[in-house]
Order: sequence, then C-alpha cells, then structure tokens
Amino acid sequence: MKKTIHSGRASLMALIAALALAACGQEQPETQQAEQQEAPPHSVEVADIARQDILLDKSYPSLLRSDSEVTLVARVNGFLEERHFEPGQLVERGDRLYTIEPDLYQATVNQREADLQSARAEMSRAQRDAQRFEQLLSQNSVSRQQYDQALADQRVAQARVAQAEAALTSANLDLGYSRVTAPVSGMIGLSQINIGNLVTSGTELATITPLDPLEVRFQLPQRDAFELRRQLQNVGDMSAITARLSVPGVSGGSGSELEGQLNYLSSRVDMGTSTVQAAATFANPDGAILPGQFVRVRLDGLKRFDVIAVPEIAVTQGLMGPRVFVLDEENKARERNIQLGDVAGPWQIIVDGLEEGERVIVGDPAGIEPGVVIDPVAFDGNAEAIVDDVEEADVQEQQEQAEAAAEMTEGAGDLPADEEEEGAP
Repeated sequence: MKKTIHSGRASLMALIAALALAACGQEQPETQQAEQQEAPPHSVEVADIARQDILLDKSYPSLLRSDSEVTLVARVNGFLEERHFEPGQLVERGDRLYTIEPDLYQATVNQREADLQSARAEMSRAQRDAQRFEQLLSQNSVSRQQYDQALADQRVAQARVAQAEAALTSANLDLGYSRVTAPVSGMIGLSQINIGNLVTSGTELATITPLDPLEVRFQLPQRDAFELRRQLQNVGDMSAITARLSVPGVSGGSGSELEGQLNYLSSRVDMGTSTVQAAATFANPDGAILPGQFVRVRLDGLKRFDVIAVPEIAVTQGLMGPRVFVLDEENKARERNIQLGDVAGPWQIIVDGLEEGERVIVGDPAGIEPGVVIDPVAFDGNAEAIVDDVEEADVQEQQEQAEAAAEMTEGAGDLPADEEEEGAP
C-alpha cells in the first residue's frame, strides 16, 4: 500500500489563493489576518505504542517445476514400429506409448524357453545317473571316482538350468522393454524419434511432465526464515503454513492462483545469497499452470514477533528522513525520526525511534506540524480502515479543490472589459 503524501493539498490551496487574489485584484488586508482566531486543537487518532505480533504480506519469486518429470529412454535396440499417443496428450501411468520390434524379442524368449527345457531334461538325466551310481557304490560295483563324477555331472546340469532360467528372465525383460509404457501420469511432449527409425539403448523418446501436483522451490531471506522456523516451533506442524501461488500476467484469470502447503524449510543458510531454501507443493488438477513459468509464492500466517508497528499512513517524509508525530505531556505534536522495517499490509514496522508507552499520531497527518495542539482520539486498532478513510478523504478533497479552482478561473475570465481597463496601469 502506498504511503499518502499530503503536500498536494498545500499546492492546491496556494493555487486557489493565487487565483482569488488575481480575480479580486487586491491583497487581503493585514487587519483581517490579525483578526483571525487561533485554530482549535487538531482532532486525530492517537495510539499508545505496544509491542505486538504482525502478520506479514510478502511474496517470493520462483520458477515452477514438476518434481516427477520423466524422460522416456529406449532400453532395447530395434526399429520403432508404433507410437500410441498424440503429443500434448494426458497419459496415465501404465499406458502403452511405443512399440520397438517386439517380434524379435518374442523369438528370443521362445528360444530361451527351449534352452531351459533342454537344461531341465539334462538335469533329470544327471540326477538319475547320480542316484544309480550311489546304489552301485553301496554294492561295490563302481569305483568312488565314478560316483563322484556322476555327482559333478548333476551339479553342472543344475547350474545350466539356473543359467537358462536367467537367460529366459533377461529375454522377457527385453520383450517388456520393447513395449514402452508411461512410468508416471502427466502430459507427454513431442516425440523425439519418428516411426521407422532405428533406436538403440539410451535413445531419448519423449518427456512426460506431471501437472498435479506441482512443486515450487524458492529462497527466503534469512530473517524471514528465522521467524518462520520460530513460528513452526510454536505450532509444531509445517502444514499450518498455507502457501499461495500466483502467476504474473494472468492475475484475476481462471486458475491464476493455487493454494498449497509448505513442506520443506532448509536447515542452513546459503553463504552466497544469505537465503534459506524452502519448498511448497500445490495441487493443479486442471493443469491451468505449467512448469517453467515464473511465479510468486506468498506464505499466509508468516509473522513478525514482538515488534513495534504503526499504521502506514502515520509515516511521513521529513527533512531528516522518515518520521512520525508523537504527543508530549501537553498534547502537542513533536516530530520523531524513525528507522523503517518491513511493510505488513496496512502496518509499517518500526525498527528504531519509538519506545513502548509513547503516544503516536496514527490518523491523517495532514496539517500537523511540530507544536500543534492535538485533541487525541482513541485508536481502535484497525489500521486498514484508517488508511482507507484517509485515502478516500484525500481523493474527495482534491476533487473539491480542483472544482473550486476551476470556478475561480472561470470567474476571473468573465470580468467586464471596462473593469479590466480600470485595473490596467
């Protein structure tokens, strides 16, 4: 919210006075100025300064990203035979997207199954031989060496079965890889390879971008991060902090703002930027906002604790910088230079210059100068209402003064010609 500057009022009043003097052709008699009565005390809202917790209204720039974005990569070699989607289509997890020469890998699977059957038959024969040699050994009909050889042949046959089973598993995997499916749900982009081209293991095919949810990573100034961590310790749950995401350029449009939850706050400060990384997640069911867009993130409920603050309208610009007016024991306005902190909605946080218990003029400061007697009106704590009332009064007063100046200008132009000649030297 902008600070209201009241110098425009004095300028308009001076213009009206100058026009009035030009129309009358004479100056106001000094006797009339002496007869003017002293102005009554200026009635304006006054607040007793006390420390309080102030809700901040701050936003942070960021770049939208999809945390689960996936680039599809071919895992087998072969010719690309089919594409089962249209670019820009929303696909579901498990949907078939590409077919890469599956007949070739089906034939390999068939061969590996035959190899496995052969290995199992060989293992059965070796097991029977081993059992027969064991009986003959007990009858001393064969030597120990012949029995040991039969056992060795049995173990070799078992190993060949295991080898054949592994080869069949690998062939089935390759067959599965020849049918590329979506690992996540989301919007699929343009295909990088056309149908009929030869692809090899590692060839990029397309990219799937999940649109719901979206993740936003942003940087908090270390002071904001400190206050946020302090607040999280009090509430005990990060989900209590609501994050709001707005996209510049589409404000007010459908889906221009999303509501999400803060889900991460780093435990260290970046030495290069003096910031702390945070992250929030936003539901985006309609896909209205896309990854890669620049956005601003606002955290609802973020506070400044135990600070001194005044309505923003109370701060004016003096010769020595920002100032407010405080009341002394005689209810006279005294100028006080201050050091400004953050702006929190209609409130201005004061870093230095005010102490608890002091009385500060928080209403319209127009016409107030050091030494002016004030009739203090109790401040109800609604800073937003004061700012709105003063801004509306300013606009109305400027309109009235402009209309009065226009009427005086028209009156000066309507003087008779003989009166103008008499006034001429």
